[in-house]
Amino acid sequence: MKDRLKLLVNKLTEKQETISSMESCTGGGFVNSITNIEGSSEVLKFSAVTYSNEFKIKMGVDKDIIDRYSVYSSETAMEMSKNISEFTNSDYGIGITGKLNRIDKNNLCGSDNIVFISIYHKKLKKFYNYNMEVNGKNREENKKIVINFIIDNLLNII
Repeated sequence: MKDRLKLLVNKLTEKQETISSMESCTGGGFVNSITNIEGSSEVLKFSAVTYSNEFKIKMGVDKDIIDRYSVYSSETAMEMSKNISEFTNSDYGIGITGKLNRIDKNNLCGSDNIVFISIYHKKLKKFYNYNMEVNGKNREENKKIVINFIIDNLLNII
């Protein structure tokens, strides 16, 4: 993973582009992996861990989107990626939401172990959306699966 992260930071640095994230189920794991790479401060602007609906909404996610589609949806991930990109004026915004090995008593809708990821490219005003099922043994393993998936897709997009 470390080599791919270095490549990601180098690609963003070469293009003079930046990235920000709004993470839920990964709990900041994606941004943490980037900050382990030298030079990440040149490309990483901001990250928010928005575990609750309340803070997703405070960070710009439309409450009507959550109410209509659920917090576990592509639509919510898209709101997260676009709003974090706009809030930070980053070239790329990453939105991650989903359930990992648990029932959410505050949000009973949505399948377990499905993660919704959106990468927003601000200059192109384009979304790259992914839904993935994770079947790792535990939350930590599932987070790693999701983070690796995002890194691979970012490398293809940038």
